Amino acid sequence: MAEQEQPPTVVSSEPTPKVPMGTRISNKARHLVTKVTTRDGWVGDYDFGWLCMPTLPYGKAGARKLPPFYGLDDDIPLLLAMVCGFQHALAMLAGLITPPIIFSSALSLDASTSSYLISSSLIGCGILSAVQMARIPLWGRYYWGTGLLTVVGISFATLSTGFSIFNSLYADGTCPSTTSATGTVTRGPCPDAYGMLLGTSMLCSLLNMGLSFAPAKTLKRIFPPVVTGTVIVMIGASLVGESGVVNWGGGSACHERPADGIFRLCPTIFAPRAAPWGSAQYIGLGFLSFVTILFLYRGFRIIVGLIVGCIVAGATGYIDGSPIKTSPAITFVWVHTFKLKIHPPAILPMLAVYISLAMEAIGDITASAEVSRVAVEGYEFDTRIQGGVLGDGIGGLLSGLMTNPPLSIFAQNNGVIAITRCANRKAGWWCCSFLILFGILGKISGVFLSIPNPVLGGVTTFLFATVMTSGIRVLSYITWSRRNRFTLAAAMSFGVGNLLAPTWYTFLFEGVDNPSPGLRGLFDSITIVLSTPFLSAGIVSVLLNLILPDNEVVPKDQPPEPTEHDIEAHPIVHHDTESISSDEKKRKESA
Repeated sequence: MAEQEQPPTVVSSEPTPKVPMGTRISNKARHLVTKVTTRDGWVGDYDFGWLCMPTLPYGKAGARKLPPFYGLDDDIPLLLAMVCGFQHALAMLAGLITPPIIFSSALSLDASTSSYLISSSLIGCGILSAVQMARIPLWGRYYWGTGLLTVVGISFATLSTGFSIFNSLYADGTCPSTTSATGTVTRGPCPDAYGMLLGTSMLCSLLNMGLSFAPAKTLKRIFPPVVTGTVIVMIGASLVGESGVVNWGGGSACHERPADGIFRLCPTIFAPRAAPWGSAQYIGLGFLSFVTILFLYRGFRIIVGLIVGCIVAGATGYIDGSPIKTSPAITFVWVHTFKLKIHPPAILPMLAVYISLAMEAIGDITASAEVSRVAVEGYEFDTRIQGGVLGDGIGGLLSGLMTNPPLSIFAQNNGVIAITRCANRKAGWWCCSFLILFGILGKISGVFLSIPNPVLGGVTTFLFATVMTSGIRVLSYITWSRRNRFTLAAAMSFGVGNLLAPTWYTFLFEGVDNPSPGLRGLFDSITIVLSTPFLSAGIVSVLLNLILPDNEVVPKDQPPEPTEHDIEAHPIVHHDTESISSDEKKRKESA
């Protein structure tokens, strides 16, 4: 039988005598020298074979000793911190490069600008993730950051709202477009629309800064699982239809299969081996990446799916290497800039986006705290939620200044913590360093930009579907009372209706003659909110949750609450089941 983990050391509650500043600095310097100059400081006695060797399906599960769990501030070998940090960076890559690529495609931006947006996203995420981990004390009981191994990225909620804003800007002529004799509309480059998104986002970030000072219990009461689950489901579902499968078929610009123009073939007529949207070869490339993800099941499945798809696409001549050639060797934020401008019709939709970011932050911080084996209730946990929501608000302001859409807390890394048994913030610092390095090396962004649309679509379709299933998982834990069913049904009526009939609200205010500019802006804002599935569903669910009385008795046929922890919802191993041999498992099952 394998050895079990030793219980944590009990720390004395007696006050520790204050150590002089000079002594503390001297001790830290001595510890740093020992760390970088000794074998124990680099590798310790950690079993790197356990970390690197996979567990094959249907293989024999022999007895083995689990490595120690490294908490937030434990002393960790330097090499292990670097390896775990690199794994966290890889786990984030697909989620970080996808939004800039999709935004660039939606606005028909040139290759150099698109490459810059990827670099800027990586650098901004590295910097703001480090701030979240630092948990900077402000005043009283308020903090900036969670103090956990918390990472940030561009929320997919911004994508769906951004599409609606961009569509309205192209429709009213703010962004250029041409219509051919056959009625095909071709959108021109519109970097000003991206600047409007950034400027409006920076203004609306004030909302989350204000929400962060509200009591955590109040936020949980306003945004219970029936609300957050509904919003997350609709975000994932809308992105699958608006971006995932559209890119899988060849790209968004050629989606309508125009009869003429450069987009009659995907991605353009100048691309190597161009073909009409939905061609068999494009479906096959995306399916290859998708199947690769399914076979890997866990680990770095997203990034490996991209690599496998790119290898086959490159071997068959579908990769255009020009973005790599045009990308600079070294870059940084502000190499490209955009005209920051507030777009009034986009204010209400962006406010709703920030509310959804607060919802996501509360759930993600809870999951991160649990998998890191720290308290998930009480004063300290409430300050982590406050610091995380405030970090999202300040991050929204700073990310706009760094030419990025709102950067909010990600949950993808909780699985990496569970797998590696390392929640140490030193690994988080290395993760941030790797992300910043990836962003500065501009050629890496060019490589990401060269990924064919079908390969990206096959991967992102799965990625967006996991967002949707996360929402379903949240909904599975609510009490299925008549009140919650009513709330969910009403919210889904609007959300799914918008998803299946996107032009439902397009003509809502068409009967108003000669509206003033201010009134027209209000109409556009309402239209954007109502035509964005997760915004309309979220508003309905929040209102009904606050209005409907919560005094219903749960019916007798109510299914029992789950007794085991859901791995996706609570990725923490409370018992070292992997250290139990297969023979012992059989004896337990027979007993």
